Amino acid sequence: MAIETATFGGGCFWCTEAAMKELAGVESVTSGYAGGDTQNPTYREVCSGTTGHAEVVQVEFDNDVVEYAELLEVFFATHDPTQLNRQGPDVGSQYRSIVLYHDDEQKRQAEAYVDALDAEYDDEVVTEIESLEKFWPAEEHHQDYFEKNPKDAYCRMHAAPKVETVREKFEELIRSAA
Repeated sequence: MAIETATFGGGCFWCTEAAMKELAGVESVTSGYAGGDTQNPTYREVCSGTTGHAEVVQVEFDNDVVEYAELLEVFFATHDPTQLNRQGPDVGSQYRSIVLYHDDEQKRQAEAYVDALDAEYDDEVVTEIESLEKFWPAEEHHQDYFEKNPKDAYCRMHAAPKVETVREKFEELIRSAA
């Protein structure tokens, strides 16, 4: 088992967390904040747009089961990387598209993926690629939010379609229902 860590932000962390949890080889997904200046930020502070943080998820994965490149593919398939500082109804720099790499190889793969992806869109891909400086876990009630609140209107409208995209488009990567 080769456990590695990846960090992504693609809008609301509830949605990205729910999508990543579908994948075989993903050991854990933690919602949180990264890319800003405030130490130990709260959800309220991040939502104010003044901390510089993005809502992100930190994914612990078994690289023998699912590769970083596959995580990138799922991440980019479940949000619009051409929308600057927004995803759907969520607007502000805290909802920006961002890949926070943990080493030079992740940086190389993310940059190559974005370069290739840019040719597929009419609009420019605006995903930021930065080194992860510090990850701050979100408050406990934000963890496993979709799983705990499947009937929540926001989850039904925004997280559920992303989960369905993963199930339909990445069937070979889905966690076994056993």
